[in-house]
Amino acid sequence: MCLLIALSRCHPSAPLIIAANRDEWLARPASSCALLQAAGPCIVGGKDELAGGTWLALNEHGVCAGLTNRPSPNRDPGLRSRGELPLALARHRSAREAVDAFVTAHRPSDYGPAWLLVGDAEALFLIDMTGGDAPGVRALAPGLHVLENRAFDAPSAKAAAVRARLRDVALLGGDALHARLVDVLRSHDVPDGPGDDSGVPGFVRPRETEANCVHAGPYGTRAATVVVVGTGAPRLWCSDGPPCTHPLVERSALFVEGSLPLG
Repeated sequence: MCLLIALSRCHPSAPLIIAANRDEWLARPASSCALLQAAGPCIVGGKDELAGGTWLALNEHGVCAGLTNRPSPNRDPGLRSRGELPLALARHRSAREAVDAFVTAHRPSDYGPAWLLVGDAEALFLIDMTGGDAPGVRALAPGLHVLENRAFDAPSAKAAAVRARLRDVALLGGDALHARLVDVLRSHDVPDGPGDDSGVPGFVRPRETEANCVHAGPYGTRAATVVVVGTGAPRLWCSDGPPCTHPLVERSALFVEGSLPLG
């Protein structure tokens, strides 16, 4: 079960911080971090080598878009790939511009059900692609937001545990901030409480998928990403495998050489 954490306009050194785990079938071919578009703007992110899309995309202007899917046990093969959606959002210079263009160009009925977060240094938006004639859009207030493979406001012990681990994150800087985010992504703890109800009739989540870092036989966490957007070039770190066993390596040079201070 994918995990997408956004810290929007609540850290003094970086108005947007994203920490994410991508969960998928282990046999599905993918690259954890790749150049998705060379210019107009430059976009980097994970790449699904089967369908060609992405689960998280970041552009040179600091616009970051991430996707989580609603479970679809009987997915319609005639639908377009949901991996197109983060890439479409990341083609814009601001999150607000991206949302305005997105709602006129994309219909939920063309894709499997999904949710997205798209943000930059100025704003963060939730996009609901689970039904209706047009995407549902909600501007999110500054703060910590957690998106999984369930509705944004659904009761979730997993989301509550993430919020508890990051409640003091605004006080952390530099290496301490990065270490805390990675520690959360690596966690194998399965919290007690609401969690196994997917909202999809006939589909119950395996309990092990309620951990942040998932190991469930042929399915599990394939990659982790941390993104920091501040006053300079965006920075990102990616792991080529589950973060519990694979280090997150900085890949910011895919944009420009140099670094953006974290604290």
